[in-house]
Amino acid sequence: MIAYCGPAAVPDEFWSRWNGDPVLLAVLAGMALVVARGHAANARAGWAALALMLVVFVSPLCALASALFAARVFHHVLLVAAVAPLLALAFPVRRMGSPPLAVLVLASAVTLWLWHAPAAYEWGLATVPAYWLMQATLLASAWLMWRAILAPATAPGPALVALATTVGQMGLLGAVIVFAPRPIYLVHLTSTAPWGLSPLADQQLGGLLMWVPAMLPYLAVGLWYAWSNLRPGEPAQ
Repeated sequence: MIAYCGPAAVPDEFWSRWNGDPVLLAVLAGMALVVARGHAANARAGWAALALMLVVFVSPLCALASALFAARVFHHVLLVAAVAPLLALAFPVRRMGSPPLAVLVLASAVTLWLWHAPAAYEWGLATVPAYWLMQATLLASAWLMWRAILAPATAPGPALVALATTVGQMGLLGAVIVFAPRPIYLVHLTSTAPWGLSPLADQQLGGLLMWVPAMLPYLAVGLWYAWSNLRPGEPAQ
């Protein structure tokens, strides 16, 4: 049993497994109030981030991620590759200092690899505090990295190197998971069968999600940077 999202979802009850945690809903409502009052630098990005956080933490995806490693990877991919850049646009906090971009890229990569090491992964799902530590560190490290990449003061060259490095390390992690010869995430060993997957197939699907689809937001931003700087007289914003 996953501590926060509850028992692993099964197909017959999937659409009834919404998360009504009052603390979580209060936090999301507070974020909505901040955006509604005009305190976000980019309101559309703020609303989009909030909508994705509802998908990640409130929708039945939360319970499905208790059953399937692939759903957990999808959850994490949405968090670091979609919610984090949207929050970076909505809340850039430009007056805050920032470590060098290379340090932020390294911190984000280490955090991602750490939480997908089997022992840390299972510990992060064992208790509610550990679960939220996992979520908070994944999101915070990704937000800080995206904030630096998208900052107007960041030159295109370092931004593109940061994006390429992130794509490379995520692809490598996905490949390591795909080619593991046996299931290594034991918390999901007994919960994949109702979904028609073996534990190894579930693990390989999760690795593929991290290997290919997870790269798309980084590639899209990289192409935008490259295109913006090829146009004469129109520097990247």
